[in-house]
Amino acid sequence: MDLYDFTPGDAPLLVSMPHCGTHIPADLAEAMTPAALEVSDTDFHLPRLYEFLAGRGVSVLSATHSRYVIDLNRPPDGAVLYPGANNTELCPTSRFDFAPVYRDRMQPDVREIDRRVATYWQPYHAKISRELERIRARHGYALLFDAHSIVSVCPRFFDGRLPDLNLGNGAGTSCDVALAERLLAVAQSNRAYTSVLNGRFKGGYITRHYGRPAERVHAVQLELAECTYMDEQPLFTFDETLANGVRPVLAGLIDAMLAFRPQ
Repeated sequence: MDLYDFTPGDAPLLVSMPHCGTHIPADLAEAMTPAALEVSDTDFHLPRLYEFLAGRGVSVLSATHSRYVIDLNRPPDGAVLYPGANNTELCPTSRFDFAPVYRDRMQPDVREIDRRVATYWQPYHAKISRELERIRARHGYALLFDAHSIVSVCPRFFDGRLPDLNLGNGAGTSCDVALAERLLAVAQSNRAYTSVLNGRFKGGYITRHYGRPAERVHAVQLELAECTYMDEQPLFTFDETLANGVRPVLAGLIDAMLAFRPQ
């Protein structure tokens, strides 16, 4: 199976979906628990939710493999993203609800983690790098929108219910402040949804690493509460009615990105 799906576009924007994949190779699945094979922590249905991107000429990169194989939004050295908070690893050993990913004594060792970095992590990031360079060479700047979703109530990571739209720009480091403020205004313009900038989710490795405003590359992450477009319980069903409600807000965010011109 291909490691990712990619659709090229002519606009100065790349949309990345690093956690929407569900595939686990058979040899890795043998070491995992039945709970892990439910892939419950997937960013389910994002390509379908963002299907409107096809009419906007943006490039879209989406992972095919599960985050339980390797988390594409973590540093390759396994450094912690949120010091002092609960984190999952580069190769997660537990689900968001703390259920184990691996059978007893079958967790990946250092050599296996290094193999997965080379096999799965590096190709996805190489593609991001090449595409951002191509976009910047053509337009003089490049934009990156890292699309995520998560269950709206997850005590492991946050108290209570998560806001619906969680924007992050590395606490102000990964994109121009004017762009971040404009995106927050778009999110806040629809009062049916709650929103925040740099709340619990400030942007993962992809946003923080590739967002370099001084080099005319601007990156933003959106962590979307899954209850806005799907059933958060198994079978994790897509809800077209809910999706049609939130899609105009998502489209507004993408359009605000496309309208942005760095000074």
